[in-house]
Amino acid sequence: MQAQQFEHFAPIIRSLTPAELAGAPTLYEKLLLATEGNLDVCYAPFEHINPAARMVIVGITPGRTQMLNAIKEVRRQLDQGAGSHEALKAAKQTGAFSGAMRPNLISLLDGVGLNRWLGIASCDALFDSASHLVQTASVLRNPVFVGGENYNGAPNMTKHPLLQRQLLSQFGEDIKALPNAVFIPLGDKVAEALHYLSCKGLLSQDRILDGLPHPSGANAERIAYFLGKKNRESLSSKTNPEKLDKAKSLMISRVLALA
Repeated sequence: MQAQQFEHFAPIIRSLTPAELAGAPTLYEKLLLATEGNLDVCYAPFEHINPAARMVIVGITPGRTQMLNAIKEVRRQLDQGAGSHEALKAAKQTGAFSGAMRPNLISLLDGVGLNRWLGIASCDALFDSASHLVQTASVLRNPVFVGGENYNGAPNMTKHPLLQRQLLSQFGEDIKALPNAVFIPLGDKVAEALHYLSCKGLLSQDRILDGLPHPSGANAERIAYFLGKKNRESLSSKTNPEKLDKAKSLMISRVLALA
């Protein structure tokens, strides 16, 4: 099914205009996979799997920025004569967690010692020289938009029929292809989805390492506190330091136990 999706959309991607590559409305019409009410699911070239990965970094769904970056890279690869495998691999490395969230993500992974477990100086290498150690993924592999905006967890993907099918079939398929990896969910909604998949028998609980705050720039205060860059006294009422302290302590101990 993965190969069939890319083979269907590759000619469409090759025919996109400069305006569409920049995000013109007709892009979403051409890449539409499914729609229900105000919810749209569009294709993005994120099928590549690294079966040797030791760690899977799991987001909720590719956002608009990640989608556009991946499409541009696939187009560039195809224009240069690359095959499907090479084009999809390059798109995954370019589009996954690209944009402003990547520096936050790297700092969070390093902050709980995952770089030391992997034997690298910093997790920034996962997006370059150490890419063989990681798989980047989303529990909803294809971008989901609600009312034209990036999906943020509502409606609940474990209960909404269209999203539930994507979660169980596509991400369930990805899990089977990653037998030796631990899964790092980014945010509570993704953690909930992984535990849902665990209850369905698709993923062992001991392979889920949850607790990191989401690396989005909108989560700046929680990230700063988690990383020790902001003290408790200066936190706003929106941040729960006890929850973050507990999550960080538990995650560090679990990462140490991996060794």
